[in-house]
Amino acid sequence: MNYANFITIARLLSVPAAIWLVLDGDLTAAFWLFVAAGLSDAVDGYIAKNFDQRSELGALLDPLADKVLLMSMFVTLGITERLPASLVILVVFRDVLIIGGFLLAMALGATIATKPLVISKINTALQIVLVAAALAPSGLGLHDYGLIEVLAYAVAVTTVLSGAGYLVRWMRGPAGESAG
Repeated sequence: MNYANFITIARLLSVPAAIWLVLDGDLTAAFWLFVAAGLSDAVDGYIAKNFDQRSELGALLDPLADKVLLMSMFVTLGITERLPASLVILVVFRDVLIIGGFLLAMALGATIATKPLVISKINTALQIVLVAAALAPSGLGLHDYGLIEVLAYAVAVTTVLSGAGYLVRWMRGPAGESAG
């Protein structure tokens, strides 16, 4: 196991603690843990690319850790009414659709390209910012000045565009399929 994969696994293992902190009402600690987890995604990617630590395990673990962290935080913030339920349903449905499509294609023996769409990367970045913004007002005592609502709309739009983009890619055939 290399350092990049170790960092990715640490991010994955931080998810239960982040959920517990939100449910327990310790939003300050939840905010900082989430920020650390988000930064770890950049750090493990940097280490993997710049120190020749890319691996098949890392290629599978990294997006899994991202999905588990974000989906868990969206569901938890939806349960605690810090994010709208409709947005939580949309985000989770899109991720289940992508993961399900990937698994189905693998089960059918299809060749899968794992490079994510640009809109998907934008969507993930907006989701990270939205989760941090949803935790920040209570966790850090900041006023959001409507930022959470704007980010929620941006996440909704990019979620729909990303999901549609993957459906179009998959309908084009094996060369256009993706997991991310």
